[in-house]
Amino acid sequence: MTILAGDVGGTTTRLALFTDASGAPASIERYMSEEHRGLGDMVARFLATHPAQVTAAAFGVAGPVVDGRTETVNLAWPVDETSLRERLGLDRVWLLNDLEANAWGIPLLGPADLAVLQEGAEDPSGTIAVISAGTGLGQAIVVRDRRGDRILPTEGGHADFAPASALQEELLGFLRAELGHVSWERVCSGMGLVNIERFLRTRAGEPEPAWAADGDAAAIGRHALEDTDLVSTQALEMMVEIYGAQAGNLALAAMATGGVYVGGGIAPKILPQLRDGRFLHAFAAKGRFSALLSRIPVRVILDELTALRGAAHRAASP
Repeated sequence: MTILAGDVGGTTTRLALFTDASGAPASIERYMSEEHRGLGDMVARFLATHPAQVTAAAFGVAGPVVDGRTETVNLAWPVDETSLRERLGLDRVWLLNDLEANAWGIPLLGPADLAVLQEGAEDPSGTIAVISAGTGLGQAIVVRDRRGDRILPTEGGHADFAPASALQEELLGFLRAELGHVSWERVCSGMGLVNIERFLRTRAGEPEPAWAADGDAAAIGRHALEDTDLVSTQALEMMVEIYGAQAGNLALAAMATGGVYVGGGIAPKILPQLRDGRFLHAFAAKGRFSALLSRIPVRVILDELTALRGAAHRAASP
């Protein structure tokens, strides 16, 4: 069996071929999403470079999938499962939410693929929660029972942001004046880091430096990690607190005694900041349920191919 798998993000898209769904990709390419007219064009380009007799395919896409189609806020083009089937000439094609694909990949991860933030006490039959900040903020829930895992994709990242401090209340007011509705994604993602930095810079009465003027989240993150710009450092610290708070909210909503997995491209890059206490303090700061949350395992996914591997795992499943 040769499987075509994709991890389709608002910024980048990875496509790969797998001959072993639980192993490493046989070939892989990375594309800038906005430079292409759609996923079908990228697939055609990929298969022209890596010819193969594909037997099944699955694609994780950053957005809600309804009736095999998504028109997401973080992608410039829609993705349709039916058109992909026709283009590939296959019956076995699945379109998944990207966090659903991440969740499919979790069973494939080994100890070296994970960083432990909180050891906790895992319930082997307990529900798992997955939260992932990247271009946007994704969330999923894995319900485990005797019949196997059932993965529930969500759009919880677009729920209302709930500030947990006076400074976060100011941030909410600042963004509400611009956006109207302020979701968790607006303050916990690449765009979230940009919004927080802009808020703190405005609050301090400082002009935006040239490197931050175009909303470059990577540049802000780099200055924060290198501690070369105070506002950038403060922005990252604030985002980490918000990340922890929403991870705790998801853990409560899912009763995630099986653990919380923190995925996405941002978490591995800011691992020291996730370990400095801010994330876990915000995670557990839930009043009467703080003790419960302190017992929930929290792990960071280090393998950047987890969603890709998860899509392949789904395509290979009955």
